Amino acid sequence: MSQSEALRVVRPNPWIGAAVYTGLLVAGIGIFLLICRAGSGLTVPAASDTTAAASGAIRHEPVNIVLHVLGTLAAVIFLGSLLGKVCRRLGQPPVIGEVLAGIMLGPSLLGAISPEAMHVLIPSATTDPKGQVTSALKAVSQIGVVLYMFLVGLELNAARLRKQAHAAVAVSHASIVVPFVLGSALALGLYKTLAPAGTTFLSFALFMGVAMSITAFPVLARILTDRRMSRTELGVVALSCAAADDVTAWCLLALIVGVAQSKLSNVAAITAGAAAFIAVMFLIVRPLVTRLSARFDATTAPLPPMVISGTFLAVLLAAMTTEAIGIHALFGAFLCGAIVPHDGRIAREFTAKLKDPVTVLLLPAFFAYTGMRTQIGLVSSGEDWLWCAAIVVVATVGKFGGTLGAARLTGQSWRDAAALGALMNTRGLMELIVLNIGLDLGVISPTLFAMMVLMALITTAMTSPIVSLLVPPAPQEEPAS
Repeated sequence: MSQSEALRVVRPNPWIGAAVYTGLLVAGIGIFLLICRAGSGLTVPAASDTTAAASGAIRHEPVNIVLHVLGTLAAVIFLGSLLGKVCRRLGQPPVIGEVLAGIMLGPSLLGAISPEAMHVLIPSATTDPKGQVTSALKAVSQIGVVLYMFLVGLELNAARLRKQAHAAVAVSHASIVVPFVLGSALALGLYKTLAPAGTTFLSFALFMGVAMSITAFPVLARILTDRRMSRTELGVVALSCAAADDVTAWCLLALIVGVAQSKLSNVAAITAGAAAFIAVMFLIVRPLVTRLSARFDATTAPLPPMVISGTFLAVLLAAMTTEAIGIHALFGAFLCGAIVPHDGRIAREFTAKLKDPVTVLLLPAFFAYTGMRTQIGLVSSGEDWLWCAAIVVVATVGKFGGTLGAARLTGQSWRDAAALGALMNTRGLMELIVLNIGLDLGVISPTLFAMMVLMALITTAMTSPIVSLLVPPAPQEEPAS
């Protein structure tokens, strides 16, 4: 078999894809409702309050917040760069090394070996009782993630997604419905022991389902680019599926945030607000942005300062709007990027100018913040490690199996379907963003957070080796970017 034949993807029958999608959606909703009914009688034991009230008479020296934040950023950038280079030589995405750097500088490694050394970066609760340094690091990380989600939206090729819709819809939604249902079912076993006290089973099951369903679109795109597969038919289908997957998953996450933050009676108002925001962005703002982008595409003059400042203002306003609605600032930033023409000059210039400052300078704050919250030591007992293994297996079986089955039903070969399943199983940074949201909302416990971080690392590390076995690298003439 020639290389071009090995990479060829059979065009699926759209009617079969529609039937698969409809059947999976109906079955998934039905099974999820049965799971929620089964879990409605479960309760989480109330946590005992053993924390003594701190004395107000103790005076603390003021903490140099700027010094600690800058020191933490410098440490995680340095270590992340080294580990990222090692991961790249091993054929792994650099993001794995960057995440590991954040974890190693936190309580999981540095804190276990030398708490004093860790507290040089992040002061202890005694030195910084109000957590001012952690709050400042979180603020920097949130700015970085908001800008990163804007870049992810800019990379979303809507035209390609529409062109491949017949292939992407069934496969991408199968890769969401199957792991969503399996994750919700796993929540039945995890709820009593690993859910925070006071968490409803509905919000817990919804979150576990979405956390299992995430695909890291940027990491997947980087893997395809490194292997010169981004313009092959398999690569185009994979990117289209991942893009559709992310859009759907972020909409589901918005629903979860609404359920977790508000009473069920307010969910309808949050849903209506989100629908109105999306309608305004696509029906009013997008045509204006498209015309503005076309005007600058016709000239080589530098972008005016008003366009640059106006774009940043639009990103911040969109993020503020979705945060005020109650769904999360990241969704607004992502949608703001998605309405900008993918191949327009504005998108190209902002991607080129923002990518390095965001990914090299600001995102390390998110890795450090995540590392400080990840305590691998909490996964201590044999039962905990069994649950961790179960999470990895369910996540892999759901994502890989759901994609493989749908791809085969829509006419793709076993090799292409398996490669597509491996690609869709990568999670990376997108999973960490979702997990931090869940921990902030109090939907998952720190122990479960650590387990899910391990799952994200393992499933991301699995992708490149499996794809290498299934699909040979594309010819050298395939552009690398």
